[in-house]
Amino acid sequence: MRTKIDNTFGIEAEALAFVSYSSEAALREELVRIHEQYAGLPILHVGCCSNLLFLDDFEGIVLRSAIKGFRLTAETDDEVLVEVGSGEICDDFIAEAISRGWYGMENLSLIPGQVGAAAVQNIGAYGVEACDVIEEVRGISLSDGQERTWKRADCGYGYRKSIFKEELWCKYAITRVTFRLSKHFVPKLQYGGLLKAVGQAGLSEGSITAAQLRQVIIDIRRAKLPDPSVMGNAGSFFKNPVVSTEKAGQLLSAFPDMPHYPAEGGGTKLAAGWLIEQAGWKGKSLGPAAVHDRQALVLVNKGGASGRDVMKLCNAIRKDVADRFGIELEPEVNVIGSLLHRDEAIASSR
Repeated sequence: MRTKIDNTFGIEAEALAFVSYSSEAALREELVRIHEQYAGLPILHVGCCSNLLFLDDFEGIVLRSAIKGFRLTAETDDEVLVEVGSGEICDDFIAEAISRGWYGMENLSLIPGQVGAAAVQNIGAYGVEACDVIEEVRGISLSDGQERTWKRADCGYGYRKSIFKEELWCKYAITRVTFRLSKHFVPKLQYGGLLKAVGQAGLSEGSITAAQLRQVIIDIRRAKLPDPSVMGNAGSFFKNPVVSTEKAGQLLSAFPDMPHYPAEGGGTKLAAGWLIEQAGWKGKSLGPAAVHDRQALVLVNKGGASGRDVMKLCNAIRKDVADRFGIELEPEVNVIGSLLHRDEAIASSR
């Protein structure tokens, strides 16, 4: 019996079957059944489907973690190690961590999705990425049920990048993530106008608390980003591109006001939203898909859009940005067709 796949983009899509599991043992049992009943069909592991765009119905099995809870695995005077079930909502855990005096994830507040998906996507906002606080990741092979543990250094983390999103894409189910969090709150306010927003809220860098910083970030995100329950979207659709220092210099000569930041590992990171807006797409529609009128990084479903409608808009934006700036934008959202690999799915939509 086919099952609807709920997703924040509000795209109509179905899978052959949808399976949720609440423990490692339950996952192994389900994998045995899946391989017997649906031998040879692809398996897609999802979280809250807040970063997925379905081009078609998925002709396979969808898995979702419902592994909940967290536990301290180590503690010193300065920090804690906390193991969290992959099915926990990441924002709920951030709120809980702050209430317990565990710090480091405040800037990631209100990013939708589960803890396991945060480790796959390496979510990030306002100068902080999940990999900054991840200690290790545990998962189970979807092919044989064997468990594996990856230390942070083994996860291949980069900007919205990990081995789980690339070479291990849909080969493992992330079951638990261990975070290393500090007992000493040090606000990180040097990115994306955050310090200005803190001042506008009547707060200061020297006295702000973690709970206050979390609320400032929540207020910013709610003001800028559409609610998926009202207008379907997956948050930021594109990655901020990183270009060479030489390329950035050429662009700044032509566009002196272009936002730019030093990129970790070298080069210059540009603001994809600014590029899209300069290309004339902010607030514009292409059929039932549109660019949000307050944040050009966000593509929205105005109602009744298919995944291919959204990709048609995505590709039109990419072409115009490439024509004007010589920069190829890359989707941050995972695009799913009948194929599992995101790059193949994107290519098939062109």
